[in-house]
Amino acid sequence: MKHSTGSTVGRIALPPTYESLESAMSGQEHNPSKSDESSSNTPNESRGLANLHPVKRIESSVEKVLFGARWLLAPLYVGLALSLLGLCVKFIERFATMVKTLSASDLHSVTLDVLELLDITLLGNLIVIIIFSGYENFVSKIGVAKNSIDRPSWMGKVDYSGLKIKLIGSLVAISVIELLKDFMKPEHLVSETEQWRIGIHLTFVISGVLFALMDYIADKRVSFELDAERKDLELEKLRHEVEEYKKSFRIDRD
Repeated sequence: MKHSTGSTVGRIALPPTYESLESAMSGQEHNPSKSDESSSNTPNESRGLANLHPVKRIESSVEKVLFGARWLLAPLYVGLALSLLGLCVKFIERFATMVKTLSASDLHSVTLDVLELLDITLLGNLIVIIIFSGYENFVSKIGVAKNSIDRPSWMGKVDYSGLKIKLIGSLVAISVIELLKDFMKPEHLVSETEQWRIGIHLTFVISGVLFALMDYIADKRVSFELDAERKDLELEKLRHEVEEYKKSFRIDRD
């Protein structure tokens, strides 16, 4: 091993950061003209940055306005929350009517009344899902519910893709109930109207299947990209280990 003025061993023992710092300091000592040149360019660079400042300020202002525009959706979600009051009123009215006529009604009529109550309840659930998921995905996180024991388990976990699936699933359930209510009253059936309703229901079902298929394909693509990225990282790590082994082998041979 060499112990000359070059101090090969000492340099090897130093981390790369210190080596680069030492070479930079030695370069500045041997090339004062270079440091003078860099210092002479500093005013020009500062003037260039100063010229960019107005553009950056305008860009920052536009981005703040665009980012704050999401709060324009907040009144819409407040309006949806207030619409739940109307559903509650209608639910109470239907329930009161069912209770009044319960003694004189048969099972068929009670079933129809319960289906109407289920219809209102499903619509209310759909509105709540849209309010919570839409607000958290597009406006802001609901901080007051972060540590609440009453926080729904799905809250904060439903992204835009999951919101579409839940929305179409609720629409399919409501459509089924409407069709069931019509079939419970065969004397009031109109063939053309029922054909349209069945067609709309099948459209909802096909749309839900297509949404689920698109989400499945998207998830597969994301997982494939993650696997490829993980393999690239493993190859990079292996390449780095090989380089380190070569360096240590050269040091031992010297």
